Amino acid sequence: MRLLLLAAALILASAQAAAADQLAEARRLYNLQQYDEAERLARAAAENVALIDRARVVLGRIHLERYRRSAEPDDLAAARTALRATDTRALDDRERIELTIGLGEALYFEDRFGAAAEMFEGVMDAAAMLGPLAHERVVDWWATALDRLALSRPVAERPAIYERMCVRMAREIERDPGSLPAGYWLVAAARGKGDLDLAFDNAAAGWVRAIHARDRGIALRADIDRLMVQAVLPERAARLSARDTTVLSGMIAEWDAFKERWSR
Repeated sequence: MRLLLLAAALILASAQAAAADQLAEARRLYNLQQYDEAERLARAAAENVALIDRARVVLGRIHLERYRRSAEPDDLAAARTALRATDTRALDDRERIELTIGLGEALYFEDRFGAAAEMFEGVMDAAAMLGPLAHERVVDWWATALDRLALSRPVAERPAIYERMCVRMAREIERDPGSLPAGYWLVAAARGKGDLDLAFDNAAAGWVRAIHARDRGIALRADIDRLMVQAVLPERAARLSARDTTVLSGMIAEWDAFKERWSR
């Protein structure tokens, strides 16, 4: 009898280890954006009762990525079902953060921008545990949700929301001078609260500070330049002289000269 019990325990342990390996591979493939194979392995791992809740987190986030690309309502519904059913007691700290991020994304896709922002903000610092890229994604999700929230509110309420964003993004820059989302959203938030001079200054600082980024600022500088040329500079010029097109031309020339001096 003891031998039978030992054999059964060994079989169970082996099956659980195999399922854990499948789940780890599913998470790796998810990070590589190979969602079909990631889903197959996550579903296989979910057949092990001990891992079903951990697998639900992965499955939920897979469906969210599919929804982000396809806007198919069934994908969002599947994501919400998987995440909502997850028993957090079965998760480790990293998985709880991943679950919270997934819940925030689901709220965002339902246009619950305020709730989504609160969800993201609650794990923004903790997301550093998942790695610098994961942390940056949460920062960007939070700022994007706040931006959408601001645009849904009366004009008079927007400056306070963008000021909140400015404060947080300044903290992110202190933490990581090369942060792509913070470098971009500092400019966008200053513009959003109506301070176009500050937006210009933040853009210039962001352009120079971009050398700290992992790609030496290629992505951040492209985003800042687009925002400046399409929004900040035209709005700044219009405030000075709505009818004189040479004002905008002069500002763009000044910006181009600045970029040339500070580019490599």
